[in-house]
Amino acid sequence: MSVPPPSAPAPEDVQPAEPRTDPEAADGTEERTQEARAAQRELFSHTPAFILDNAGFGGSLVGGSQHGVSGGEVAGDVFLGGKTEIHHHGPAATTAYASGEIPRGDLDALDAVFVEGPVFTSALARLREERVLVLAGAHAGGRYTAACMLLHRLGVPAVHALSSETSPSSLTAQLSSPGGHVLRDLPLSRNRPLRNTHLYAARDQLKKVDGYLVVTVENSPFLIGATPAVWEPPEATAVVRAHLNVHRGTDAEELLSLAPVRDFLSRGHHHPAEATRFARQLTGYDGSEQALAHLSDFGQAAVEEQCRGWLSDPETTLRDKAFLISLAVFDQAPYVLAAELADKLYVHFQRLQHPEQPPEIPVFGLSAETRLERARAEGKVRNEETEWGPVPQFTAHFRKEDTPRVLLTEVWNGHPSARPALVAWLKELAGDGRPVVRTRAAAATALLARADLPSAVALLIDGWAVSKFFGPRVTAANALTLAQILDAPVVLRLLTQWCTDPHWARRWTAIRAFGLLTPLRPDLVGPALSALAARARADSSSKAESANLIESTALLLSVGRHRGEMLSQLAGLLHHDTPAVRALALNAFVRACDNPEDGALVEWYADTGMYEADSAGDLATLWRTALGDRTHTRAALNALHTWVYAAERSADVATALELLLPALVVTADDQKRLSHELRGLRSPDDGLRPPTADRLLAVLHPKANTP
Repeated sequence: MSVPPPSAPAPEDVQPAEPRTDPEAADGTEERTQEARAAQRELFSHTPAFILDNAGFGGSLVGGSQHGVSGGEVAGDVFLGGKTEIHHHGPAATTAYASGEIPRGDLDALDAVFVEGPVFTSALARLREERVLVLAGAHAGGRYTAACMLLHRLGVPAVHALSSETSPSSLTAQLSSPGGHVLRDLPLSRNRPLRNTHLYAARDQLKKVDGYLVVTVENSPFLIGATPAVWEPPEATAVVRAHLNVHRGTDAEELLSLAPVRDFLSRGHHHPAEATRFARQLTGYDGSEQALAHLSDFGQAAVEEQCRGWLSDPETTLRDKAFLISLAVFDQAPYVLAAELADKLYVHFQRLQHPEQPPEIPVFGLSAETRLERARAEGKVRNEETEWGPVPQFTAHFRKEDTPRVLLTEVWNGHPSARPALVAWLKELAGDGRPVVRTRAAAATALLARADLPSAVALLIDGWAVSKFFGPRVTAANALTLAQILDAPVVLRLLTQWCTDPHWARRWTAIRAFGLLTPLRPDLVGPALSALAARARADSSSKAESANLIESTALLLSVGRHRGEMLSQLAGLLHHDTPAVRALALNAFVRACDNPEDGALVEWYADTGMYEADSAGDLATLWRTALGDRTHTRAALNALHTWVYAAERSADVATALELLLPALVVTADDQKRLSHELRGLRSPDDGLRPPTADRLLAVLHPKANTP
């Protein structure tokens, strides 16, 4: 996507670079920018994993394809400014990826208990004939296991697991060895489809090395010309039976007739992984009452029944119930937080149930191990990330991962008389000085909103949203973001309405929520930017609110594998007929570029964006427009400083910037402006011009000596 370059200011009209003391920074905007990024990191770092998993984020949130560009060597196709530059310096397989051979013993063990499912035989025949197979299917359907077994049963000498960072365009370069190759859950998007041409090239390479490849994907519309084999998982009964036949042999049928087993297998659909976990527990059955009880405890129905029992049992003390609720909020967090803050909730419960008595908390009580055992939870020591580095902590979690959601839903909807105490406690947590506590308060509120949105908004979220203080508004934005991730009803409509609400603080909250939400849910980038653009069109915001609008829009480009989608949408706003909307796109882009932190836009571009034609073209368009727009030129040049300094630290970034620079020069004034800025650039360390600036000047003036 491109737009005609605007009337560019002459180089002499551009103010010289100065220390970063623009008017916005003077009133704290720069501090708020850092706070926006820090708040985003806090949200991602401390939100319970099962919520973020709902958004499809496993592992690092700062993901994306990784391509090696170092030492002046480039592997793959580099797209600059809407045209294709294909550079081949050295062999195409010089890109470094984290991949390796799956141990043969693991494959043999898996083969012994694997159940083929209804399409396995036909998929195996296709793979043998075509050498390349795309295996598509629903989430958690066992596609990757099936892919490994397809290759294993071909009889290949080895199965290599390719890095999940591999992109469609770099796939062929990874197929350099004979045997089987498996690429797990290749992320696809509009800017990153898997085309039949990618598969043709892979097949040609596999023929040369006598190899085979299986690529697994979730059901996706971004398979262009490729016909996948659609995986259908086996029945849970077959999975359980296979494990029993291998590990128990003669008494397999007797075990399948146990009441808890019949109950589990009769209750709806179970994913293969869940059936496997149940089978492993069943293979350890020793006939004791305790083992039978463990089988009965397995599954969703057991979790729901257990949570109802805990809260309604008169024999369970009020303090024990407070601990259970606190543990649900701080599941997989340090145990001391759950215990400490449980006592605060216990105080609120006492005041609610016995207002005439002063609350009392026993100083000493049961051991952590005993409390966790009663809560059907476990603890272990693991490293917890802090701003100073990892610290070993004793963390606690329920054995059943769905317990936190079920328990909080039950206490909120099943015991409304407890709401005043729970609301007061969550408000207290939201004001805590520890990021993990504040984030968990927002996450718990999101779960409550999923159970009863009107009450959660009225009793908690709206009060935070209209606060004149920054912290409560961030908590409200976090809660709404996570509620949408959990698919709570009508949250998107609420956020859209709040973007134009008469109360400035609600507008601020909704705008920030959209900035946090879209990297987690890239499918919402269209509605999010539409709402943000509507706010920009209103053109009645205060300076602080305008700054929040820019910062929140910039967050769309800060993390995630789908930054190409965000760039495309921002570039589209350059064509908007409202100047304020166009200015929002440029301000947000420049703000996102002016970020030196790890995983920032500059690193994503060097690792991934430059290899995607649409993404590279959109980024070049935004750079050219910002540099050529008199209102944004100075800020854009300052952001370019950030990229040059990043290039000093990274050879990949340096090479990417050298390849990008020609796409930013359309007119003679463009060349003069960039040359003037690079000649005057000085390192913050020694006051000398960075060597990268000299190399970039050589790119701009290939036939002249740099002065």
